Amino acid sequence: MELNQLYSEVILEHNQDTRNKRELNPYTMEERGHNPSCGDDITLRLNIEDGIVKDAAYTGIGCAISQASTSIMIDDIKGKTVEEAYKKLDLFLNMIRGEVTDEELLEEELEEAVVFKNISTMPARVKCAVLAWHTLKEALDEKNR
Repeated sequence: MELNQLYSEVILEHNQDTRNKRELNPYTMEERGHNPSCGDDITLRLNIEDGIVKDAAYTGIGCAISQASTSIMIDDIKGKTVEEAYKKLDLFLNMIRGEVTDEELLEEELEEAVVFKNISTMPARVKCAVLAWHTLKEALDEKNR
């Protein structure tokens, strides 16, 4: 199986998987992310206790890329400290911009999120892939103000 085919399967699986696409209650923060150019719209809810992301979930609509990216991001940050979540989102955004290309580092730190590594070659899809990560950043920044 080619790597691109494997990446496509991971994206399709997460797009169809509903374990992270659900209402979250209780939650300690909520942030909406919206991409007006394509209509992707998510509401991200996080339950953070003692500086740890205890649980996270999202609701919303959008393309397979945006929904899969949100689901994969949630898998990556659950159980992590807020500082670790920031580190992952910074690394993800740097990967998308092509500023970090160390494959071993990306696979180790981002796990399945590395499937979006080549999205920068598809400019129309970049905003879809980063929507959840920017929404997470806004939520965490808001909590730290």
